[in-house]
Amino acid sequence: MKTYPVFSFALAVTLTLAGCNRLDHVGRAPTFSPVETENAEHSAMLSPGIPLYTAAPGMVGDQASLWDAGQKSLLGDRRAEKRGDIMTVVIEIDDKAEISNTTQRSRDGSESLSVPSLFGLPQRIQSSLPEGASLADAVSLNSSGESAGKGSVRRNEKLTLRIAATVTNVMPNGVLVIEGQQEVRVNFELRELLVEGFVRPEDISRGNEITYDKIASARISYGGRGQITDVQQPRYGQQITDIILPF
Repeated sequence: MKTYPVFSFALAVTLTLAGCNRLDHVGRAPTFSPVETENAEHSAMLSPGIPLYTAAPGMVGDQASLWDAGQKSLLGDRRAEKRGDIMTVVIEIDDKAEISNTTQRSRDGSESLSVPSLFGLPQRIQSSLPEGASLADAVSLNSSGESAGKGSVRRNEKLTLRIAATVTNVMPNGVLVIEGQQEVRVNFELRELLVEGFVRPEDISRGNEITYDKIASARISYGGRGQITDVQQPRYGQQITDIILPF
């Protein structure tokens, strides 16, 4: 039973489905991703948070006082502390790395074996050898090996971004789990920024900001899609060929 037509059909369907994402922005700007209403951020915003401080009935106090400890007061602490709170993540990456390695090896070897006399046998055998042959130097080996290697790695990365992230959960030890996503469309290019990780409340500044280097298990993704990105990416067939071919 021949399966070539079935295989060809399955391959065509796979490639067609893989290219549907690019067909989204043929002749027009790429569309934004729909705002999900069942993701972790949205669920955290719907959950009830810690009640704000208010003066108890019968207590002497004015809620308009400058010394009110509530989060909405003039001098209150507005840093994120519970599920649904929003903070600003500042991403300023300016990393440089340069590594250079040099390796060189050299080896020489020489071995020689001669049989000038062995119970007179070499003399008897040598007489029957062709002209020019001799057992005086029966075996002689020379070897020489040399290898040299040199490697260099140089990297320079710089990225400056700001994104609002939502506290999606509070760990038992008080560590905040944050998650944020952002999409910016400029002409026919859509840029996507995703960030998530774990944050200590004490690392959040008074301006309700935190830098990326204080986020544990940080996952930062900056990419996008659009016409220019499609041109820069190799075709799906080329990517599959690069993986399959061993040479």
